[in-house]
Amino acid sequence: MSEAGKTTGSGAAEAANAIGDAADKAGDTADRAADTAQDVADDASASKPFRIAARSGYVVNGVLHVLIGVIAIRISTGNGGTGQADQSGALRQIARAPGGVVILWLLVVGLAALGVWQIAHLVRSRGSQREHLWSHRFGDVSRAVVFFAIAVTAFTFARGSSTDSTKASKTLSARILQAPGGELLLIAVGLTVLGVGVYFVARGVSLKFRNDLSVPAMPMGAVVTVAGPVGYIAKGVALGVVGVLFVVAAWTFDPQKATGLDGALLTLAHLRFGRVILLAVGIGVIVYGLYLGARARWGKLD
Repeated sequence: MSEAGKTTGSGAAEAANAIGDAADKAGDTADRAADTAQDVADDASASKPFRIAARSGYVVNGVLHVLIGVIAIRISTGNGGTGQADQSGALRQIARAPGGVVILWLLVVGLAALGVWQIAHLVRSRGSQREHLWSHRFGDVSRAVVFFAIAVTAFTFARGSSTDSTKASKTLSARILQAPGGELLLIAVGLTVLGVGVYFVARGVSLKFRNDLSVPAMPMGAVVTVAGPVGYIAKGVALGVVGVLFVVAAWTFDPQKATGLDGALLTLAHLRFGRVILLAVGIGVIVYGLYLGARARWGKLD
């Protein structure tokens, strides 16, 4: 081999070694960062005030669901059903009540803490068999996003402003439809929400929700075991209708058909026997809210 060839080969080998060393250093840095994040998550999860705040998040989320269920029942019976049967409607009612602002700030803190706990739970699962179960990771992230979103909405009302989730859903769907490939993206959004609804129903039917609890002794244990399936199935049906409406909006290219939970429940009310179905769903959502209260008390925060 010529001297030029040897020089070129030597330079290429040195470059490859340098790249390998840089990759090793980057991997070590990433591992240290991950270890640090896990240590922080472990410390936070072991903190008693943090755990109390996270449990309070289940309580306030339960209160919201009870209010949503009550509004849905009023709509189904025609008894003053003018409010929105979703988080925005429930938060608006709280804001109008005496001392409502204080309750709203408690909602912000509790739901934000619950969102942080979900992220900490995701980080702490690193290195266990759970990290290979992407469904668990997706569940942790999606729940954290939902909790943070409701906390932001509660923060908006606490500051004296307001929001309309139905209008927001229609605006979002309109923007998605205007984008290239927007129909497919909106269908994907709808199918994702529908999938979450199916997950809720399956979790209720299979009784897997009990894995999240230290089920108390009888008779309260029986109450929780009954409330779980009823609540999960009702919440799943409501979310499933939301997902279907997003798919219909994409299929018909009509963003007005894409709505949030409030619009989904109103859609149920306009079906044949819809008011009976809506009444059942409203009762089920209330039961789900009560179940969340039980989860605040007996839920596992490991």
